[in-house]
Amino acid sequence: MHKRRYSMSTFVPNNEADYPENLADEEQETQIEESLEDDDDILPSRFSISVSRTDFDVDGIVKRLRNNDIYIPNFQRAYVWKPKQASRLIESLLLGLPVPGIFLAREPETNKLLVLDGQQRLISLKSFYDGKFPEGRTSFSLKGVHSNFERQTYKTLADTYRRQLDNSVLSATVVQPHDNNEESIYYIFERLNTGGTLLKPQEIRGCIYHGEFNDLLEEMNKNGAWRNIFGICDKNKKDQELILRFLAIYFEGNNYKPSMKEFLNRYMTKNRQLKQQSRDRIIKAFIPTIEIIYKCVGNKAFRREKAFVPTWFEAVMVGTAKRLEKGTIQNIEEFQQIYQRLISDEEFLGVSVKIRDLTNEYNVKERLRLARETFAELK
Repeated sequence: MHKRRYSMSTFVPNNEADYPENLADEEQETQIEESLEDDDDILPSRFSISVSRTDFDVDGIVKRLRNNDIYIPNFQRAYVWKPKQASRLIESLLLGLPVPGIFLAREPETNKLLVLDGQQRLISLKSFYDGKFPEGRTSFSLKGVHSNFERQTYKTLADTYRRQLDNSVLSATVVQPHDNNEESIYYIFERLNTGGTLLKPQEIRGCIYHGEFNDLLEEMNKNGAWRNIFGICDKNKKDQELILRFLAIYFEGNNYKPSMKEFLNRYMTKNRQLKQQSRDRIIKAFIPTIEIIYKCVGNKAFRREKAFVPTWFEAVMVGTAKRLEKGTIQNIEEFQQIYQRLISDEEFLGVSVKIRDLTNEYNVKERLRLARETFAELK
């Protein structure tokens, strides 16, 4: 059998003619029929973690930030403080006043400290030491502060004040999971995430489980066939969560146990650096599958009365991917007929849309079984 390699250029096409129904340009968000994780409130009964409190001097924290020993996840790096807010933080330290502490998590593999809460304070400090205000071209000089410090930069501060700032203390609560179980960090991050814009599950995973697998999810999310099926990129990364859900169920579906949130967390943890399944294996699972479905069904794939149905997505994707393991699919008309037969089947509907608990073990495994058996008939 001829093996086809799927490079980045293959699954992120530049030529829009390859995908004439270009839904990605439509300025509207996709309506998703069910919550991707309808068991969000289920928590483990106990977490296995160590909690310690450490005082860092400011000079040491800035050095760690520069060396990336203290890591601020990409998603958190949006800086929203105004110059006066940042200046007041620096002023408080210069005056010897206490400032709120930060929350960090120690990553088992790298021993780095991941910022769970306090990124605005940390970015402000590093930016003042670097002499440039975040997200801007202007120098970082203090504004709206005591006259001794007004318009001062780190370099122009008097030696006494610079030492005072360097030696000032910032308290940190450091959380470390036992047995490399980073799922507890997910829930701590979720609980600390109480700001004006709450992060959704996949946004949190992108912060906690950053690495090669998360980067690959972001890359595959740009695939032309997928974009035309799903629509514009979802601001809460629900489209990336769907890709993760397919991959987790495709590779680990036989071991599925609720909740769906914990299942996805565990899979993303295990494969964080692509040690469980390789980059090529993941690409081969997702790209030819989504492309043949788009070729045969078009942009109406996985939709019920215009709403995107995640349970149909996971089942059809797994059924198609399993069939592709046996060879390419040539008969478009037969694929269309089998697809329509599956999503019209009362037994399949009974475990995919007509029940409340869509993510219990029986319903997940039963709809996967039905999809695999149906698409296995494709010649």
